[in-house]
Amino acid sequence: MTLDRAQRQAWHDVGRWHDALRDADESVLRATADDPTRPLGMLHGSAAARWLARDGELRADVLDAVRWHTTGSIAWGPLGRALYMADFLEPGRPFMQADRAFLAHLVPVQFDAVFRQVVRLRLEWALREGKGFAPETVALWDAVR
Repeated sequence: MTLDRAQRQAWHDVGRWHDALRDADESVLRATADDPTRPLGMLHGSAAARWLARDGELRADVLDAVRWHTTGSIAWGPLGRALYMADFLEPGRPFMQADRAFLAHLVPVQFDAVFRQVVRLRLEWALREGKGFAPETVALWDAVR
């Protein structure tokens, strides 16, 4: 994909920072996250975004991408969408390896179509696993389907 220098840096930064607090203690996550009542697995993005902001990060798109990477956001531009896809398509994950590799290969040429497919696949997984949906995830699906 053709990205200017600032975009490349932002994509690199969100990739590096989005899971910075994934393994933090629950008490730290609940004390730091925007909404400490959410399920534990949804707290690390919000907590990381708040820490980044406290440390001086000013790029709203970077903060929003990190904050919402577990649920999705209808307010995202390409940066947030790219992180959402990358988080799902990461090669080291053990499930659907061939399908995810195929989708990852298509990202540069069919960015929006792959994003829609990733949103769908994440929703299908949540349904199969009996997980609930965050309101942001439902709104995102409604916006892309």
